[in-house]
Amino acid sequence: MGSLLRNVSGIRWRELRDATGAAADSIPPLLSRIAYGDEDTARIAIDHLGDAICSLGFVVGEATAPTVPFLLELAGSRDVACKAELLDLLGSICRTDQWHSAAGATRSREYDPSYQQQTVWEAAARTSVYAGRSVIEGVASSLRPEDAMPARKLLQVMDNTPPFQEL
Repeated sequence: MGSLLRNVSGIRWRELRDATGAAADSIPPLLSRIAYGDEDTARIAIDHLGDAICSLGFVVGEATAPTVPFLLELAGSRDVACKAELLDLLGSICRTDQWHSAAGATRSREYDPSYQQQTVWEAAARTSVYAGRSVIEGVASSLRPEDAMPARKLLQVMDNTPPFQEL
């Protein structure tokens, strides 16, 4: 895949699923289009990737957390277009709490067992975004306002979105 995304092949995408199906069929090609495509291609790929890993803008899945480090790598890269869209996607991932809310709504430790796996995915995805804070801070210090402003917005989201409490 080039110098960007060189570790993408180290992920077992075939074992992961996203909202569209097998992650291997969607995530690596979309990441490549974001990294190496022109601005229009990158924008479309980010939109499709968002549908796959943060469907409806608030539901993450199994493949989300493994994808986040690549989103951070792309957002931190000097030559990648559409940083604002990448940072917005990271913000959506960071804010997700669909499964934790559903599990917590039962007000009991005996919530639907199917939520357990999804709450783990949600916590892992948020943790992955937090792990990239230094990258986001670097973008926030950019002299380019079109990059810096969305990064600062994401930092505010991170500051106002605490880690999940164990259910």
